[in-house]
Amino acid sequence: MSLAITGWVCAAVLMPGTAVAAPRSATAETTTASEVSPFTEPAFATTCPWHHFGEGEIPPWWLMLHDPLCVEYSKRDVTFDNGGALRFLVAEPSRFALALVTCHYYQKDHWSVQTTTGATPLVTWDGQYWWDKTRQRAGARLSNFRIHGTSVGIGDAVAALRPAFPELADVLDEYGKDAGETGLTVPLPFDLRCSLAG
Repeated sequence: MSLAITGWVCAAVLMPGTAVAAPRSATAETTTASEVSPFTEPAFATTCPWHHFGEGEIPPWWLMLHDPLCVEYSKRDVTFDNGGALRFLVAEPSRFALALVTCHYYQKDHWSVQTTTGATPLVTWDGQYWWDKTRQRAGARLSNFRIHGTSVGIGDAVAALRPAFPELADVLDEYGKDAGETGLTVPLPFDLRCSLAG
């Protein structure tokens, strides 16, 4: 693995000015608000009802009244020759606006971007993204991330580093164990509106 790739991986995990938590279990919530830590599910995930939407489907406006809000989107047909990319672009602003007003938000989505129907995808991944503005934490995890069929993620870096740098691999594998996997939990700035509501 080149030094440039190793540096990119370390920069993704070791953000400047932010402490990094020691490895821990996936369900523990023991980090402070200033720490970058491995990906965990948010505390509200177990009780949040999920709303599922298909390709290019715009969610109803009244979902902005839900807090927490948990949504799952299919984005597998971001394709340029059949109108899929256009349907995605039309739906995305409404989806984005819906998310912004919530203090507790969790989104899962499934992406595939390709030039033409049936072509090898330019990029694919399954995503999980959440924030809890009351606790000042947010998390993101990409799995199965592939660029033109090639797996890319901290999990891939761990596999490449393991033979020569096992200690670094042990640290990084908390942020991505599998091929195409990268995940973190990070601090969020203070939000007075959500602090008063929470």
